[in-house]
Amino acid sequence: MQRTRRKVTVVDNTALAKSIGQRLRRARLRAGLTQSQLAEGRYTPAYISALERGLAKPSMAALNYIAERLDVPLQQFIADQNELRPLRLEADIALAAADYQTAADRYFELLDRKLDALTTAEARLGLAEVLCRLDRGEEAIPIAAEAAESLSRAGRAEQAALAKYWLAYGHYQRDNLAQSRTLLAELLQQIGSGLRVAPDFRFRVLTAMANIESRTGEDERALSYLHEAGALAEQLDLRKRAVFLSGLAISYREAGDHEASVSAGLRSLALYQAAHAPIDQANLSNNLALTYLRLGSLEKAAELSASAAELAHTAGENRLLAHVRETQAQIALARGETESARELADESIELARATDNLIAEASAMATLGRIASESGDPESAVMAYRAAVKLMRQANMPARLQEAIGQLAGLLTEQGDLTEANRLYSEALRIRR
Repeated sequence: MQRTRRKVTVVDNTALAKSIGQRLRRARLRAGLTQSQLAEGRYTPAYISALERGLAKPSMAALNYIAERLDVPLQQFIADQNELRPLRLEADIALAAADYQTAADRYFELLDRKLDALTTAEARLGLAEVLCRLDRGEEAIPIAAEAAESLSRAGRAEQAALAKYWLAYGHYQRDNLAQSRTLLAELLQQIGSGLRVAPDFRFRVLTAMANIESRTGEDERALSYLHEAGALAEQLDLRKRAVFLSGLAISYREAGDHEASVSAGLRSLALYQAAHAPIDQANLSNNLALTYLRLGSLEKAAELSASAAELAHTAGENRLLAHVRETQAQIALARGETESARELADESIELARATDNLIAEASAMATLGRIASESGDPESAVMAYRAAVKLMRQANMPARLQEAIGQLAGLLTEQGDLTEANRLYSEALRIRR
C-alpha cells in the first residue's frame, strides 16, 4: 500500500515574534523592571530575553502572565494592524488634551508596531512634542531628528519644520543653546523664504529665539524677537497671548525695565487665569515675584511667590517648585529672615537635585552664598559661590555666572587671595564680550 504524504505548510512567524518582543521590551522598561524581575517566579531571564529579541515564540500563557506582571492589557502585545488607527487617534487626542504621559505611552506603543514610513515619521513627531512637554529633551532629540529627516524626504515641509522646532526645543532643555539657536534661525529663514506656516508657528519660533537670547544675556536681542512676535499676538488664543506677554515680562525684567515687566506680567497673569492654565500661572507668578522683589515691594513679592508655590505643589510640579522656593529664599533674605531664607534655599536645592534642575540648583547655591556672606560667614559663602559658579558654567548661564563670579572674587579679595580673585575678575569681564 502506498502511503500518501500530507503537505505541511510552514508559516514563518519570525516577524510577528519580533514585533511582539519589541512591544514586550518597551512595556517592561516603562514598568521599570529588569528581565530577571519580570521572569521571577515562573520563567528565566534568558527566556524573557529570547522573547524580546524575537528568538522565541511566546505562548498565550506566557503572554497572559507577562501582561499581568506589567499591568498592561494582553491586546497591547498581540493587536494587529487593524487596530493602529484607533491607537493613533487615542495618542493624538491625549496630546491635544495635554495628557502627555498617556500620549507618550500610546506613541511608544504605536512605534512598536510595523508601520509605513510616513506613519512612523508622524508618530515620531507627536512623540517628540510629548517628550519635550514632559521635560525629557534628551530622549526627544534623536526622535525629532529622525522625524524631521523622514518628513522632509516625504515632501511634508510644514511637518518637517515642526519636527525641527521640537528638535530645537529638546536641545534647549539639554542646555545645547548653540544647536537650538541654529535650528530656530534656519526655521525663520525658511519662513522668510515662503514656507507656509500658521501665525502660531512663527510666533513660537520667535519666542523660542527670545528665550535663548535672554538665557545667554542678550537682552536687547530677546526684546527684539518678542516685539516681532507681538505683531502676531492678537491672532492667537488666550493662552498663546499669555505666553507671549509672560516672555516679554521676563525680558523687560532682565533689561532692568521693572515697571514694563510688571505691566506685561499682570496682563499675562489675567490671560492665564482666564485660560485655566495653573502651571503657567504659577511660573508667571514666580517671575512677577522676582520683579516686585527688585522693586522693593516685598509684601507683593511674598504674596505672588506663595500663590506660585501653592499652584506648583498642588500640581506636583517639583521642578517648578524648586525655582519658587529659591525666589522665596531671596524674599526672606531681603526681609532679614536669615534662618528661613537658608531653609528655603536648602529645600530648593533638594527639589532641584531630585528633578535634575541644574538652573534652580545653581541659583539656590548663589542665594546660599549671599545668606552666608550677609551672616558673616565668609568661608561658607565662598564654598557656596564656588558650587554655584561650577553649576552655572554647566548650565550655560552667562549673566548669572558673571554676577556669581564677581561675588566670589570680592569674597576672595577680602580674604587676601588676590591671585585667584584677579583671575576670576578677568573671566567675568570676558563672559559677555
